[in-house]
Amino acid sequence: MNRLKYICSTTIRMLTLVIAVCILSFILVSASPVDPLQAYVGAESTMSEEAREEVAEYWGLNDPPVERFLTWANNTLHGDLGTSITYNMPVAQVISERFVYSLALILAAWVLSGVIGFAAGILAAVRRGGIFDKCVKTFCLILQSAPVFWFGLLMLTVFSVILGWFPTGQAAPVNKLAEDVTIWDRIYHMILPAVTLSILGISKITLYTRQKLIEIMNSDYMLFARARGESTGQLVARHGLRNIAMPAITLQFASFSELFGGIALAETVFSYPGLGSAVTAAATNGDAPLLIGIAMFSALFVFAGNFIANVLYGIVDPRLKEGGYRA
Repeated sequence: MNRLKYICSTTIRMLTLVIAVCILSFILVSASPVDPLQAYVGAESTMSEEAREEVAEYWGLNDPPVERFLTWANNTLHGDLGTSITYNMPVAQVISERFVYSLALILAAWVLSGVIGFAAGILAAVRRGGIFDKCVKTFCLILQSAPVFWFGLLMLTVFSVILGWFPTGQAAPVNKLAEDVTIWDRIYHMILPAVTLSILGISKITLYTRQKLIEIMNSDYMLFARARGESTGQLVARHGLRNIAMPAITLQFASFSELFGGIALAETVFSYPGLGSAVTAAATNGDAPLLIGIAMFSALFVFAGNFIANVLYGIVDPRLKEGGYRA
């Protein structure tokens, strides 16, 4: 009964979130000063007024905002997310093609931030007050205060322009055909964007893991274990990791929303063809169908990440069950 109640409440929350995101996104696009028709035909276009009216009628730009939204919602319920004004292709196709690039970038950044942040937090806590701990805290505070786009421009300038170690952008070499591009080419072009995006999560999980492990190391049961002759490594491995695993998992899966917010800046700086650059193009062109479609898809993706974190609670700590209820 509890499981059924949890599933129903989760489904209701998900639907409420999607509806709210769609309505808010449409309101923001409608209130934007960007003229979709002007962005579509170009600022220096010599198109006649009659042709402009035909284009506006074709895209439904002359309809009232409420009518446009209801038409879009009705089509969405039938599986049609509309057509993108920016790319002149179905929104579902734009999302599916670009999500592959964004997913690879997000997963790479997510793994990097989780592994590096968790390991650095543990080492800093074990060496509390030492040089390594002070360096880690200072570095994390600098990362937290630095904007993503600034760090991306810095990485691009140093490692691409000055040193020439990495390409300046794109997801593959521009002088190669699509069938000639290898997996290494794509990984090579993804390194700098992934490292830049991982900065969003490294500092937070490092500082959180460090503080949590310090609290655990100062607990009474750790003092008792140390009195039995266990070394620092044994204390961390046997008692510390288990107690900091759940908070770290929670924080890591919650970072999906931050990563989705950061891909727009990271992909724009590195000219990476993912959902982030598509969002930027849709916003600057007043492309309501594409912007709402990506916003809805992103909300579902972030919701799924939080849902997985809730399910993992019961695996990490048997005292908890899915959704936080007891068996």
